[in-house]
Amino acid sequence: MTGPPGTARQTGPMGVSLTKDSIDLGLVVRNADACLAFYRDVLGFEHAGTMPMGGGTVMERLLCGTSLIKLVSMGERTPAAANPPKGIGGATGMRYWTISVDNLDEIIATCDAAGATVVWTPREIRPGVRVGMVEDPDGNWVEFLETA
Repeated sequence: MTGPPGTARQTGPMGVSLTKDSIDLGLVVRNADACLAFYRDVLGFEHAGTMPMGGGTVMERLLCGTSLIKLVSMGERTPAAANPPKGIGGATGMRYWTISVDNLDEIIATCDAAGATVVWTPREIRPGVRVGMVEDPDGNWVEFLETA
């Protein structure tokens, strides 16, 4: 790539220069109240605020460590198309996200007691690594990963 005279020439991929050690994840949800209750009350994410976005759209901001989970509800403008069911096997694209934890059994039991769908009970996927998977009220899959 060349630029105007006097500028440096880039000879290879630049890559991402991070300013934060985590990600922000946006989930457009149909059932905002149930999703907020799941992530805040069941999983214990810290509610960082509510942000009106205009036109009836509202973002609930929750912290999972330093990652920001953004639950966006669009009110009457909710799209007709929905996340295909069946998680990993239901479609291509973003089908689940993973949270590293040290209390896997407790989390899955808490989710089960709260009525969340437990997709995978805790299981070892390789020596010293266990996972469990739950479904949020909108059908998004959340994986919890525990290492020994």
